[in-house]
Amino acid sequence: MKVYLSDQIKNISLLGSSGSGKTTLAESMLFEGGVVSRRGDVDSKNTVSDYNRVEHEYGYSVFSSVLYTEWLGKKLNFIDCPGADDFINGAITSLNVTDTALMLLNATRGVEVGTQNLFRYTEKYNKPVIFVANQLDHEKANFESTIESVYESFGKKAVLVQYPVNAGPDFNAVVDVLKMKMYQWGPNGGEPQVLDIPDSEKEKADELHNALVESAAENDENLMELFFEKGSLDEEEMRRGIRKGMVARDLFPVFCVSAEKDMGVRRLMEFLGNIVPFVSEMPKPVTKDNVEVAPDADGPASIFVFKTSIEPHLGEVSYFKVMSGKVKEGDDLVNMNRDAKERLSQLYCVAGNNRQKVSELVAGDIGATVKLKETKTNHTLNVKGCNYIFDAIKYPDPKYRIAIKPENEGDEEKLGEILTRIHEEDPTILVEYSKELKQIIVHGQGEFHLNTMKWRIENNDKLNLTFHNPKIPYRETITKQARAITAIRSNPAVPGNSVRCTWLLSLITRGCLHPRFISLTDRNLK
Repeated sequence: MKVYLSDQIKNISLLGSSGSGKTTLAESMLFEGGVVSRRGDVDSKNTVSDYNRVEHEYGYSVFSSVLYTEWLGKKLNFIDCPGADDFINGAITSLNVTDTALMLLNATRGVEVGTQNLFRYTEKYNKPVIFVANQLDHEKANFESTIESVYESFGKKAVLVQYPVNAGPDFNAVVDVLKMKMYQWGPNGGEPQVLDIPDSEKEKADELHNALVESAAENDENLMELFFEKGSLDEEEMRRGIRKGMVARDLFPVFCVSAEKDMGVRRLMEFLGNIVPFVSEMPKPVTKDNVEVAPDADGPASIFVFKTSIEPHLGEVSYFKVMSGKVKEGDDLVNMNRDAKERLSQLYCVAGNNRQKVSELVAGDIGATVKLKETKTNHTLNVKGCNYIFDAIKYPDPKYRIAIKPENEGDEEKLGEILTRIHEEDPTILVEYSKELKQIIVHGQGEFHLNTMKWRIENNDKLNLTFHNPKIPYRETITKQARAITAIRSNPAVPGNSVRCTWLLSLITRGCLHPRFISLTDRNLK
């Protein structure tokens, strides 16, 4: 496979609520880029992205999936992220290593709670966002309502680049107000006809074009001067302004697609290749020592492992981003978290569980390797002499917990090994071994999150489990003074052989009891 330079690489997160069509869009982009020769679909359980058995069982994404395609001489790396909040691990991980987010909207529902939650994470990590109105061919699609919900939730920074001519079952055309052309598709989608904008749409297109020009000009003083001088901007000037606005999060472009019918996907990919910022145009990552690291292919080799998966017949697959320099097959690196030497015996570009060997990966690129001995998620590997260490990705605290037990008590050790592996794949699953309660307690992001984990263990590892409510570790304390009288008879057969004890319990609010007093009291009570 071709080796791409840093200024030829774009890294993009696919975000959106469950059912917004992220996996379907990914499938169409891989098809358009020639990575697959035929598009799969979620219902047929044959997509590149959702390849795990549990995803086939539930019908939507559980794990983030690393993908790539090639378009217009650029390499586009995508990470398809689950939409359900229970699996937020995927989106958080992805936003730490990508540079732009595609936020999909189901055009029958508009902005949802999941959309808002994910958008807040793009704010936290300061990532540009492109909104993509999907499923415009659905009979209940309502583009106007969808866009109104975007304005209500995220303000007027969202700016239309496209709008549909005929949303609904007959959807087959959009007006592009950046290109000032109409794109029209046949029933099978793919490559569109590029037509002049019809007279019936000219007034609306001109109005939206002017709004886009103004938004682009606002982000660059030179462009603003040109705008006042000429009254407009040419396409290349608009591209520059849009890119600057995206980086500053002052402009969120809006696109229109039907991912299922492959309509609008090529134009979206063209925008990603031409306008979405490169790695070098984004803020530089910072090490634990507060050192900025430029994505320079000539710098010292440094990679950050952001994800680990356990693949059948292959073992641990470590997914990484090249933070600096370049890495080649056979390179020896130092794991800075473990002070251990690791060899990159094989390098891959990955699309789901499909791996393409590559001889070299440069700064900004995303790839994978296998069979690292000491390396885990969040570890930094450097060439000898480089001291970069990047902060671990931070995940939200658990929201739900359950006690877990194997049906066969003899399988507890096996269960422990499985849970360790699962935590490695999903750091938002935390495992607690409570000696006090004599329970294994698993913490996660929700009930569905842990039910999915249970399904995986029972079906992939053939270990049957039971869930129980965690026991409560009760603690007793004195809250107020109390008195009790007890008669203790050492020998009931002997009259009068008894002792009357008066108990007075009270709380000491200050100070403490001397150990000798405690010992004396304890001995007499016994």
